[in-house]
Amino acid sequence: MFSLLYLINIPKSALESDHFYTWMGDDGICRTVAKANAEVDLKAAQQNTRMVETFYQNKQYPILIDSNKVKYITREARSHFSTKNRQSVINSMAIIVKSPISRVIGNFFMGLNKPNIPAKLFENESSAVAWLQSYLH
Repeated sequence: MFSLLYLINIPKSALESDHFYTWMGDDGICRTVAKANAEVDLKAAQQNTRMVETFYQNKQYPILIDSNKVKYITREARSHFSTKNRQSVINSMAIIVKSPISRVIGNFFMGLNKPNIPAKLFENESSAVAWLQSYLH
């Protein structure tokens, strides 16, 4: 499926929750895209994590996140996504921030929650993918 609402093309095979589309790319990079006006609380964050963890057993991989359509995200959800105090299959994360609200959320997330894995903000998918490729195993 292609939509101008999203920066990343969403394939028909993507897993879908109330707030996210999530899939594993052919390149070994997991992708998750927030739905329009997503109001992400801890329950939604945990649901997304369960989807992300379905792709490979006993293998860590990078994730690319398009956060541009997030309306807001709770403190508990930000903390959960930072991967602190929990095991994660994610070894790195790139967050695409293009809208003003996504940039604020991204900077807030990076500044206060400081993920315990390499994480970086990007304005486009190609730069994010190039950076994440160094974390493929």
